[in-house]
Amino acid sequence: MRDQRIVPKLFARGGTSSQIVYILSVTKTGIFILSKRAGTNCVSEETERELDKTFRLIQETVMILTKCLPLIWLSLVTLCAGRTLYQRPGKGVKDDASKQPIQTSRPYNIAHRGSNGEIPEETKAAYLKAIEEGTDFIETDILSSKDGVLICFHDVILDLTTDVASRKEFAGRNRTYDVQGFKIPGFFTFDFTLKELKTLRTKQRYAFRDQQYNGKYPIITFEEFLAIAQDAPRVVGIYPEIKNPVLMNQHVKWPGGKRFEDKVVETLKKHGYGGAYLSKNWLNKPLFIQSFAPSSLVYISNLTDSPKVLLIDDVIRPTQDTNQTYAEITSDAYFTYIKEYVVGIGPWKDTIVPVTNNYMLTPTDLVKRAHAHKLQVHPYTYRNENQFLHFNFSQDPYKEYEYWIKEIGVDGLFTDFTGSLHNYQEWASPLPETSKSTRQLLSHIASLTQQVVQQGKQDNNHLGVRLGAASALGASSFFNPSSPSDSEELFGVSGCDGFVCFFCGVELCSPPLSAFPNL
Repeated sequence: MRDQRIVPKLFARGGTSSQIVYILSVTKTGIFILSKRAGTNCVSEETERELDKTFRLIQETVMILTKCLPLIWLSLVTLCAGRTLYQRPGKGVKDDASKQPIQTSRPYNIAHRGSNGEIPEETKAAYLKAIEEGTDFIETDILSSKDGVLICFHDVILDLTTDVASRKEFAGRNRTYDVQGFKIPGFFTFDFTLKELKTLRTKQRYAFRDQQYNGKYPIITFEEFLAIAQDAPRVVGIYPEIKNPVLMNQHVKWPGGKRFEDKVVETLKKHGYGGAYLSKNWLNKPLFIQSFAPSSLVYISNLTDSPKVLLIDDVIRPTQDTNQTYAEITSDAYFTYIKEYVVGIGPWKDTIVPVTNNYMLTPTDLVKRAHAHKLQVHPYTYRNENQFLHFNFSQDPYKEYEYWIKEIGVDGLFTDFTGSLHNYQEWASPLPETSKSTRQLLSHIASLTQQVVQQGKQDNNHLGVRLGAASALGASSFFNPSSPSDSEELFGVSGCDGFVCFFCGVELCSPPLSAFPNL
């Protein structure tokens, strides 16, 4: 053990014949020891009594600190970090191996087109917001530009969620095409090059949602979407939909006779996505590929082993490629067939629990039968607004989440309000301690430390302990007392009459030191 002479200049008083020196020692294990030595100068008896009293107080303080030192250090590292649980991408680590893994112990929180209840759908800002709010997966719809670039956009026409109608240079692009048996007019994505699409600005789909972000964000490409997920400070999954593959293959031609589906899978593989559900590679880069077109999912099963989900439309809508009815594709016979290609189904939630006059009726057995076939069920879409909440839930989205998770037993939920679902799940089914982030664990330790400190205040009412501003001194100097310059900064005089740790910002306020005018 080596002495770190920190206290002598604070608690040494010179006289005519003796000197009392108080020495704070730090062992290699980080334990503090306080001792008193006599020198050659003398001081008055009154001053010596005051010194002894202060010495005893400091001894008691050191004993308290020694007992809870690891907790204090860890908690104050947490306070110094001061980061949110789900910080924005670009500020976290980018090494997948060191990222917080995706949770797999509770239903998946799937950010439907990003956090689009707050920010225009399918934009970078909407996806960043969803990641910040705690989503497990960010979901997107893949379409194509005229020149064959994959983009993230929901509708095959640009009219409803961009400013295309106000752009005079594109006035002549309005067309009418046959889409799944309907004549649809509008500005179609595949009639615009990527460069032209990038000049457009997005807007909110619904007038009752926040309009302040209209006109601010451009359309993004599929590769830009993948970069958002990969740059996240934790592992965030992706959930792309192969959108309207029949229409895309009719109007966009790729070199070598490749199909729309080929381009999607190629792009995923280019960025390292692949692997069966819950495999090591999947856990590093989680992915579900979804589509309303069963033939597309069967086709890509020969291209990738990534998990796939069959989306199911309203009971009156046939499939867009095979023209099968809802009853056909939700039958046990069909589940037996399709489970060879998919890991789950994604039905519209009102087909699971029928609705009349905005009241939910008795649930069907769809979820139960799907689970019997070992298929996951990820219904869509959960929205907070009164316009979408059924009367059964008293306009409370938390009640809706509780019903679908606890009573219906779904395995994932597509939601426009990622933050709401995350908050509900954190309250109703917090993750096991082993899967919590360092930030969460340290926050818990910090709360325990506060209790220890408060107990110390009660047991030593003559000694006040309070948290001050944390300094920038690093943890390495705390555990490395062989560095004298750093160790000697651990304790010093605060602006108040007291004793402060410059490493952690804990201020130990002793009785007034007015007896020491030279301090």
